[in-house]
Amino acid sequence: MADPSDSGQFVHWFRHSSPYINAHRGRCFVIAFGGEAVAADNFHHLIHDLSLLNSLGVKLVLVHGARPQIDARLRSAGISSRHVQGLRITDDASLPEVKAAVGTVRMDIEALLSMGLANSPMAGARIRVAGGNLVTARPLGVVEGVDFCHTGEVRRIDSAAIRRQLDDGAIVLLSPIGYSPTGEIFNLRMEELAAATAVQLRADKLIYLGETAALRDRDGRLIPHLTPAEAETRGDPQQVFLTCALQACRQGVRRVHLLDRQRDDALLLELFSRNGSGTLISADSYDTVRQASIEDVGGILELIEPLERQGILVRRSRERLEMEIDHFTVMERDGMIVACAALYPFPSESLGELACLAVHPDYRREGRGDRLLQIIQQQAIQLRLQRLFVLTSRTAHWFRERGFEPGELDALPVQKKNLYNYQRRSKVFMKTLPNEHPQPA
Repeated sequence: MADPSDSGQFVHWFRHSSPYINAHRGRCFVIAFGGEAVAADNFHHLIHDLSLLNSLGVKLVLVHGARPQIDARLRSAGISSRHVQGLRITDDASLPEVKAAVGTVRMDIEALLSMGLANSPMAGARIRVAGGNLVTARPLGVVEGVDFCHTGEVRRIDSAAIRRQLDDGAIVLLSPIGYSPTGEIFNLRMEELAAATAVQLRADKLIYLGETAALRDRDGRLIPHLTPAEAETRGDPQQVFLTCALQACRQGVRRVHLLDRQRDDALLLELFSRNGSGTLISADSYDTVRQASIEDVGGILELIEPLERQGILVRRSRERLEMEIDHFTVMERDGMIVACAALYPFPSESLGELACLAVHPDYRREGRGDRLLQIIQQQAIQLRLQRLFVLTSRTAHWFRERGFEPGELDALPVQKKNLYNYQRRSKVFMKTLPNEHPQPA
């Protein structure tokens, strides 16, 4: 019999993953992993996770590497492996071994994606894997006096053909091999191929599963989110995947995820949990701030109910929240409401009430409350309100630190004063707003 506590955790996780399932459906993800991942004992777990993503409607382009497999074949053939600045020199003797190693890895991946055994995670899966001459390459040529021979770089991705395969429900698998219009074959760097593919497809996400890809601070703590500028200063410029991630961000890929492939749960945790498991590099803000809509009522209720039980916020029924939803601003992260605030204007008295300011416990101490306060203040200024007031019983110090001064009950608008709850005995705080709309002389 299953442990009830485990069942409860599963149900809790499944319920909280549903917003991500909806957010990811129909999106295009480019997922890159090296030959080390393919050779690992737990690679079949990654295949199961990729099958799950495919079944949930995610459009997948997989880019695999084959470095250790190529090294092994070269050693067996007695051919020395030469590298310059981290790039393999693929000469005439090496090219047949590169082709053989890449082809073997590709077939191994296709075989695993074809599994459908009963009583296994792949049971009932009907996955089609598509590929072909989708990558046009050119020779890297002679760089600083070094001839890289059959080592190349991406020239063009047949994005239209890839989109057709994705729209038809197939997983597209790209190997680190490119072809020239003259029929030549070039050995490509997996990280660069993945970045170029994500850029030309305008992919929603580029995900690197590397040996130690996720970035950490000096104390070894995971860095969950960085802008490209921050990543340049925090990361190791020698890490090829980091350089490619930054290039992809600057060329239009909104989100690049760096995950440690040794973590068996890295991919699913990153995509279906609030805190993720790796480092996200995104050119835009990870949080989206917008006007709330009626579809947000459930998310807002889930956010504020714990604070209502603690007496920090006044209780609001679903019906009341639906009627007042136009007053709310929400902060959204991957389809989930992580913070909210409301502005109730009283134009005749030139006053506005800041109400229901709430931030999810997992996302506090990162400036979200301050950002929402600034947005509410700006909304009040646009409405030509002169002062903002708040009623609070537990967070007076937070508002005092942000320029709110103690006020009197009589200073409240008449409508609000008549509804004052004397049992809560909330304190009144006022803040004078800057006048950004001067009257004409």
